[in-house]
Amino acid sequence: MQEISGRHWAMIATLGFVWGSTFLLIELALDGITPVWLAASRIGFATLLLTVFWGFRGFRLFHDKKAYGPLAIASIGSSALPFFLISWGQQYVTSGFTGICMTAIALMILPLAHFFVPGERMSPRKVGGFVIGFIGVAMLIGGNAFESSGAELEIWGRLAILGATVSYACCSIIVRRLPPVDSVGLATMLLWFGAIVIMPLAFWAEGPPPAVDQNTFVIIAVLGLIPTAAANILRVMVVREAGPTFMSLTNYQVPIWAVLMGALILGEPLPPTLLIALALVLGGVGLSQYGALRRLFGRKA
Repeated sequence: MQEISGRHWAMIATLGFVWGSTFLLIELALDGITPVWLAASRIGFATLLLTVFWGFRGFRLFHDKKAYGPLAIASIGSSALPFFLISWGQQYVTSGFTGICMTAIALMILPLAHFFVPGERMSPRKVGGFVIGFIGVAMLIGGNAFESSGAELEIWGRLAILGATVSYACCSIIVRRLPPVDSVGLATMLLWFGAIVIMPLAFWAEGPPPAVDQNTFVIIAVLGLIPTAAANILRVMVVREAGPTFMSLTNYQVPIWAVLMGALILGEPLPPTLLIALALVLGGVGLSQYGALRRLFGRKA
């Protein structure tokens, strides 16, 4: 595994900001399109963009044909399945519940990486750091994480969101264990397999694609370009180079940015626990990645 550098820290900071803004866009898009077609549209748009980009690089991937089986599983489990589950589940659960579940991905990855990824051993310091960060997010979200939405299908919505978190965690491990591969090609293939699954599913579940207004189309295009296509390349690069445990630090940033974006764009009030939560998140990240931070700043000293 490559040593964690300032470049990797910049990548996860960017991903945290981008994905923290995504839930707001999803909520806005659902006013003009059905949930499964929203997932299918953003995956389809991102797939076409990355295919063109990958073509300029000569369509390089890897030569080991045995890797295509795990690649197919990782593709479906990191794009089509969670996108569908989140889009569908968000209709019946509170945004707080979704936020706390996305954060729990980091805790799920710890034991998985310990057993399945060389060099990703759990330690008391690492576990403590991740738990502190999780407490910070739970404090930020507060009671909204466990409040009932009152929807008739809320229990199924919650199971859908939980299923998405498990899928993301498991697929991060699979992606890390793939043989040497071109990062753009891998990101594109992850989306292609997902598109192959989600498109027929959208037709089956919701019929032909609905007509959308201009605002919804723009939101879908942005969702496909930035948090799906571009962010998918960054995610693959971080997981492959720095490991799934380091990548999971992104999940602690997402709720912070989601709250800030809600305040800046929608005028929502900032919770009084924001600064405490932010301090806990940063403290947890610093504790879990103390060695990497010390080497990073030690080189600059």
